[in-house]
Amino acid sequence: MESHIKVQKVDGHVTVSVGERTVAHSSSVRLLLEGNLPPRHYFPRNDVDMELLIPSESVTHCPHKGDARYWSIEVDDRHLEDAVWSYETPIESMSAISGLLCFYDERVQLNIED
Repeated sequence: MESHIKVQKVDGHVTVSVGERTVAHSSSVRLLLEGNLPPRHYFPRNDVDMELLIPSESVTHCPHKGDARYWSIEVDDRHLEDAVWSYETPIESMSAISGLLCFYDERVQLNIED
């Protein structure tokens, strides 16, 4: 049975900002498309300013991807609780996103440049 989830490379550079601060910038982003859910951009950890992320105790489970752990973002006077997640060890069919970081696009500014 074919998965309802598609993962593909994004052409161009993708930037995530909170206010005036760049949190992530990469030309190696993976786009995850899952049914009617919003598209999600997954970033390599090396392209994310990890000093701005605070590990959270939150964990969720998706039967199609596995367990996700979360981080909050601290920028200046802003605190975005559980705004970033990663499937550290996803199920085998989702290995393309293993260890990559994803941001809630609704809570940050995401920009895609050609």
